[in-house]
Amino acid sequence: MSECDNCQAGSCDGCSKKNTTNPQDAAISRFLGQVKHKLIVMSGKGGVGKSTVAVDLALILSERGFRVGIMDVDLHGPSIAGMLGFENAHLRAEGDKLLPFRYNDNLYFLSAQGLLANEDDPLVWRGPLKIGAIRQFMSDTEWPALDYLIVDCPPGTGDEPLTVIQTIRDAKAVIVTTPQRVSLADVRKSVNFCRMGNVPICGVVENMSGFICPHCGKEVDIFKSGGGEALAREKNLPFLGRIPIDPMVVAAEDDGKPLANLSKGCRAALDAIVDNVIRNA
Repeated sequence: MSECDNCQAGSCDGCSKKNTTNPQDAAISRFLGQVKHKLIVMSGKGGVGKSTVAVDLALILSERGFRVGIMDVDLHGPSIAGMLGFENAHLRAEGDKLLPFRYNDNLYFLSAQGLLANEDDPLVWRGPLKIGAIRQFMSDTEWPALDYLIVDCPPGTGDEPLTVIQTIRDAKAVIVTTPQRVSLADVRKSVNFCRMGNVPICGVVENMSGFICPHCGKEVDIFKSGGGEALAREKNLPFLGRIPIDPMVVAAEDDGKPLANLSKGCRAALDAIVDNVIRNA
């Protein structure tokens, strides 16, 4: 009898192919089973406002009554904690579980920033440590049941996004770009990365798309506009919307209140994008 024959006959003691579950895998599975929608916010290029989009999506969803978690897996450049006003806040544990930070009644987040003694300290980790940390963010954290889990990835297609898509099998990607050609070229890599990993794409967001002058009301395309929408058409992807440049975004994030005092045009654009995300998630 082969080992598989033994298993089929119910005599699998000692069989090397016996089905055993890794405890961490089981813990991750339990956590993900309590999350209705998983969204990976990613981009092939840095500096496109990916983390800003992730935070704004999470905040607006939480305002609408959804329970949301943000998992910041940009381990070398975590920014979510600072954007939400939690600079130098340290992660706490209860028993053998990490406790996520709580921003409001509906929004929780976890960031490697909370592991650092000082916010200016670098995180000098290689692949295996990064992979282990991301998995622990899911297996060893006391997350509540969530309507949306938003994962903020670093730019590119390296260890962090690869670990996420291999671990969260039913996630969808939100891809962020700016309108310029150099950004779009890198975003195409992200699209192909998702397709290679069988990750459905929720849609494309075009950030920094035009600037409405607060004095004269005239719109100026500082970084062009329409490139992200054209890419979505080219790749047959949903286009989630454009976000204009708003000087108040920087000031609001520096104050730890990302949605405070946004222009009407910027807030309306974000609300429309959230509508589309809900529809496509």
